Amino acid sequence: MINKERELDLFLSLVKIDSESGNERAMCERLQELASEIEGAEIRTEEAGDFYTTNGKNVIVWIKGSLPGEPVLLSSHMDTVVPGNGIRPVVGEDGIVRSSGDTILAADDKAGISEIFEAIRTIKEKGLPHRDIEIIFSVGEEQGLYGAKSIDVSKLHARQGYILDTGGTPGRVITCQPGQYSFTAKIIGKRAHAGNQPEAGVSAIQAMAKAIAEMKLLRVDEITTCNIGSIEAKFPTNIVPDECVIKGEVRSRDKERLDAQERHVYDCLKKAADEAGASLEYEKTVKYLAYKMEDDVPVVKEFLDALKRQGVEPCVEGAGGGSDANVYNQKGMQCIVVATGMRGGHALDEHLYIEEMYKATEILIDVLTH
Repeated sequence: MINKERELDLFLSLVKIDSESGNERAMCERLQELASEIEGAEIRTEEAGDFYTTNGKNVIVWIKGSLPGEPVLLSSHMDTVVPGNGIRPVVGEDGIVRSSGDTILAADDKAGISEIFEAIRTIKEKGLPHRDIEIIFSVGEEQGLYGAKSIDVSKLHARQGYILDTGGTPGRVITCQPGQYSFTAKIIGKRAHAGNQPEAGVSAIQAMAKAIAEMKLLRVDEITTCNIGSIEAKFPTNIVPDECVIKGEVRSRDKERLDAQERHVYDCLKKAADEAGASLEYEKTVKYLAYKMEDDVPVVKEFLDALKRQGVEPCVEGAGGGSDANVYNQKGMQCIVVATGMRGGHALDEHLYIEEMYKATEILIDVLTH
């Protein structure tokens, strides 16, 4: 039913558009051009807000349908991680698209964008009755879901939908994602000459090392993780360092465990600082909250019904990463994340199974036309 050549050509053209986070303008403009080609589409843009600096905007599209039922939200983000400039996609004889090896591919999330457009194009060309459709192409997802956070949901028609933004084969459905806290901690010691009078100093690095050594990190339990992403203390070797800063994150699909792990990190830092005679400065930021959808929730059930009609085996599970779905659910909507056929997101070996992209599009058409 779909035009496979057209969809692949669109994907290959989109990944060649530079759109690293903060530089989404060209992609934003192209998406508006593509949306303007859809009969009856109403297009508007929204600024991302003061907390995220970008030359692009969120693009929101409304397409009125003729079938009864709740409007369906479709969403993908237009920004990419680095290195995402000058991407040269390579179509292999094995049916897989890869980058040339020195950049990401940007299937995260331009595979999702391509699937949305091909689904709508096919529906319009074939004259298929469809439900009301609302589309959001967001900016700043990779930097902290900033585009989604800036969306005024009171202006949206849809209250349920699908975020096309996860790896795996079509049929993979993410109904639970974790909440995330980020933290920054600075231990402040006392500077001294490392050769003449080291005992007069309080090493912030030493205290920080003790704190980190006591922390439960990486995989804390089956639904909770914790990671220190950076540590900084730049001093000459002849100075006992009086400042050391770390930045990290905690994630969990359970709020109590999220809070407990974040408190554990703080307690380790405070204990190490106190024992060393140092002081601690600590800041926690709530990035987003967890959500969980049961199988009988309409947005899940409708997608599972579409998978059954398409003869696709469902794989319903939770994930360890966040997405725009976290934000929309927190704002009172009901959204889940569905797979686009990509693999290896954020890595140089990121790739996309072409036939899986096509199948994901056919599933999307099924959802929209029932």
